[in-house]
Amino acid sequence: MFTPVRRRARRATLALAAVAALVLGATAAAGAPAGPAPVKQGPTSVAYIEVNNNSMLNAGKYTLADGGGNVFDVAVIFAANINYDTGTKTAYLHFNENVQRVLDNVATQVRPLQQKGIKVLLSVLGNHQGAGFANFPSQQAASAFAKQLSDAVARYGLDGVDFDDEYAEYGNNGTGQPNDGSFVHLVTALRANMPDKIISLYDIGPAASRLSYGGVDVSSAFDYAWNPYYGTWRVPGARLPRTQLSPAAVEIGRTSQGTAADLARRTVDEGYGVFLTYNLDGSDRSADISAFTRELYGSEAHYTP
Repeated sequence: MFTPVRRRARRATLALAAVAALVLGATAAAGAPAGPAPVKQGPTSVAYIEVNNNSMLNAGKYTLADGGGNVFDVAVIFAANINYDTGTKTAYLHFNENVQRVLDNVATQVRPLQQKGIKVLLSVLGNHQGAGFANFPSQQAASAFAKQLSDAVARYGLDGVDFDDEYAEYGNNGTGQPNDGSFVHLVTALRANMPDKIISLYDIGPAASRLSYGGVDVSSAFDYAWNPYYGTWRVPGARLPRTQLSPAAVEIGRTSQGTAADLARRTVDEGYGVFLTYNLDGSDRSADISAFTRELYGSEAHYTP
């Protein structure tokens, strides 16, 4: 359990961070270039952003009132798609016009977040066409899609890939049903292609339940895995340390502040290292966000338009 002694230690750490922030502020005022926000102590906070309706820049608008660190450490572009070409009978990576707009404008939509120290991932989602992460017919086909993913990360200067195995509708367009080797081959190939980038798992769908095949368990290839059911507590199935898991999930503006606070408190008390949020929009959500930052970091959240 998170004892009062640990809480006092965390407050002391935050106080030191606040002093550091003042020093950094004075340096910046003297004309030095601005750098990433001060490092905070506590779990990694993740924000999925629906770019069909909202700006990725929203993730950079929240800092901790005590210490000045970023509230969000990871921002996820939601979402690219895995589509299916019925002519060639192959899966391919697809960007709708809103995702493409973000990627075409990484200088203004992604780099400002990265300059603050926020990692930016590309989430990939099924698109009702029968193609999914769990039904590649061969290792070669899985590796070919992995290359499309890693090429996109390299081309746009992103920090990694997030897998969300929903809405594939396996079997559509004559595609196969999920098989045990598909996702293992895909993740193995992707990790080989980008050993230093982030790979995360939204713990849902047939792919998430097929992490082991042929003596290979790809759990360790993921940097993070998180619960996909907002307003609930559910430990992901990937065999990862608690520091890389988020059993808590909240939808900002819809999960009650009381529930968000309870989930954040449990995250700290039980030693988990990640806290997942979804649907960060352009409104001032500092009250909703403060509900969990008080428990995670001992600080209110500050919003800067």
